[in-house]
Amino acid sequence: MTHLTRNRLIGLFLAVIVFGTDQYVKWLMVGPLQLRQRSVIDLLPVFDLRWTQNYGVSLGMFTATSMEMQMVLIGVTSLIALVVTIWLLREKYLLDITGLALILGGALGNIKDRYELGYVIDYADLHFGEFRPFLIFNIADAAITIGVLIILARSFFARDKKADIDTTPVSPAAEI
Repeated sequence: MTHLTRNRLIGLFLAVIVFGTDQYVKWLMVGPLQLRQRSVIDLLPVFDLRWTQNYGVSLGMFTATSMEMQMVLIGVTSLIALVVTIWLLREKYLLDITGLALILGGALGNIKDRYELGYVIDYADLHFGEFRPFLIFNIADAAITIGVLIILARSFFARDKKADIDTTPVSPAAEI
């Protein structure tokens, strides 16, 4: 097995782990913890489990108010997941593959919810009094966010290195 194949398989395995973990925790919320019926479970002064049905995507944007809109949302997010999968399978570096795997696993978890339930189950509520730095989220959302941050950081640092190489002045004597 080549180094590239190993890295890509690690990425696909990580995506499956993220998807499975997300679905397992959502099952815990609906099943054993009965969060839907309880509405809120206070855990820490700054963290609760709070039942939320998210009919939109990030930050509640693009809320699907009809079955047709749900299908469009599922189609668009599935297309994005397909693009991320192809990108992951073409990528060479393990850190980039890791970021893409986190995005893929999270996207698949939320797509499954939306397809089966018509909404995404969100439950993690980080707050400081009434201040909430994030909307209520789930493991899939956290994985997607971390994955995007990895990809952005890698592209930022890769661009800086390329810019340093491209802008290094060449002395006339070196050209001879």
